[in-house]
Amino acid sequence: MTTKPRYLEAPRRLRAFVRAHEISLVILAALVGTVSGAVVVAMSVAVAGLHAVLFNISIRERLSSQLSIEPLRALLVPSLGGLVLGIAFLLISRWRPAREIDPIEANALHGGRMSFRGSVIVALQTIWSSGVGASVGLEAGYTQLASGLAASLGRGFHLRRADQRVMVGCGAAAAIAGAFGAPLAGAFYAFELVIGGYTPASLTPVGVAAVAGYFVTHGFSALSLGIGIESFGDVRGRDLAIAALFGLLAGLFGIAIMRGVALCEALLAKIRLWSPLRPALGGLAVGAMALWTPLVMSSGHGALHFTGIVSLPLAVIAGVFLLKAAASIVSLGSGFRGGLFFATLLMGALGGRLFAAGFDAIVPGFHLEPGVYAVIGMSALSASVVGGPLTMSFIALESTGNLWVTTAVLVAVIISTLITRELFGYSFATWRLHLRGETIRSAADVGWIRDLTVGRLMRPDLTTVMANMKIEEFREKFPLGSKTQVVAVDGAGHYVGLALIAEAHAPDVDESKSLVDILHHREVVLHPAMNIQEAIAVFDAAEAETLVVVEAGGERSPLGILTEAHAMKRYAEESEQRRREAVGD
Repeated sequence: MTTKPRYLEAPRRLRAFVRAHEISLVILAALVGTVSGAVVVAMSVAVAGLHAVLFNISIRERLSSQLSIEPLRALLVPSLGGLVLGIAFLLISRWRPAREIDPIEANALHGGRMSFRGSVIVALQTIWSSGVGASVGLEAGYTQLASGLAASLGRGFHLRRADQRVMVGCGAAAAIAGAFGAPLAGAFYAFELVIGGYTPASLTPVGVAAVAGYFVTHGFSALSLGIGIESFGDVRGRDLAIAALFGLLAGLFGIAIMRGVALCEALLAKIRLWSPLRPALGGLAVGAMALWTPLVMSSGHGALHFTGIVSLPLAVIAGVFLLKAAASIVSLGSGFRGGLFFATLLMGALGGRLFAAGFDAIVPGFHLEPGVYAVIGMSALSASVVGGPLTMSFIALESTGNLWVTTAVLVAVIISTLITRELFGYSFATWRLHLRGETIRSAADVGWIRDLTVGRLMRPDLTTVMANMKIEEFREKFPLGSKTQVVAVDGAGHYVGLALIAEAHAPDVDESKSLVDILHHREVVLHPAMNIQEAIAVFDAAEAETLVVVEAGGERSPLGILTEAHAMKRYAEESEQRRREAVGD
């Protein structure tokens, strides 16, 4: 009796056709891009609607571009909105206790499998968080829902593991391309952050999805890029060296932001506040900052589009810079859903303006162009926090259309990324996973390694003997050629060691001794849950050719045997399969 899958399936013949023709994957990618573009539009409109209702502004205006907000609304909306979100978390946790999987984790550990229902939940939480004014970006919700839809489509067609991972990347690429009006940046966001690398097999579908997402999102207005950079000066040779220094500072500040979010979470957990009150408290803090300037609220799109953002007085820019950083840390640390992509773009632009002014004050006569360093700053800081140096470089290129500015950006981005990797080792997304106990640092596919466990590889047909058996009796029971090795156990059936048949029959072994005197690897064992890399490391450290698999608890009951040769063979086979998938073979 066959059970029906819990998701929609394409007809069998259509599934077979899609799996057999590469062009079919491109068509699916175009469909994913189209739907993802619509997702970006729908979520953006939903947030704008919440802002209009809750903050009494026009639906065509940006919350973060307001000059002022009614003080009562500024305080009550984020705090009460945080309380509602916290209660929703409690209720949802009873229905879905497991944590939802994001696109990076899905591609790294689960072969591109994501829950569509979970993605909808995360998207709604992100809409609400940004809608009530928390200083979080919508890009995390865009990519979550778009990639979740793409994963569901791929699962419905029973796509191969590599193609399924590409589909998740297509969803993310289209979402970012639509959100930022930058199809190249969207494509490289998928390559660098979601798929974990560029491959010839993924180029066409990801590129098609990114372009489709961009055109759908911007199909109702004149084609324009998402980030408003109105003016910038010339780039000189000296700016490349100065950009490297700025990249160093951006990397250090990016690390401070990521550490700050983790510290905020830890502090709120330590005071043992009722969990729904944490986002309420965070919302109240953001609302208090918004009394000074609404620029700190929501994702910051309006602030970055604000025509005079770079020409504001330095004291105002410095205040917005610090408050936006604090608001973002408090919002995410207290439990609001969202990302730091656009927030770091805004903070980076403000920081670039401050850097140019500070450098001119310290080194008179240089007269650095504020607009140039605003562009450099927005890319360098985002590269540190979000990751994806090429993604941020293409955002600069598509925003300015200036290759020389992009060259300076590339220098700063390289240094910023290098500093972050060397001193911290994570992007914001992988840092959050690290805090939950995961070890991944990118979306590179390591899920197959975890799936290839000792329990799946071992041979369960083992032979056991009592460890106190005399060698003479052992020779009679196991003559040469009958087996290679036998597992020795005690009276309770617990593992004691591994007996080699050939060694027991050696002429120089005293047959009056007990078997326990010639046992090997008494303390070195494998456990069923170990993955293949861990098992190979144990083999290497013990210089063993065969090891016994025992229960993970204290009982040490033998379950099977695994040889190093078999483990290495399976690892090589799976590695070759992943390599062939990467090149589209």
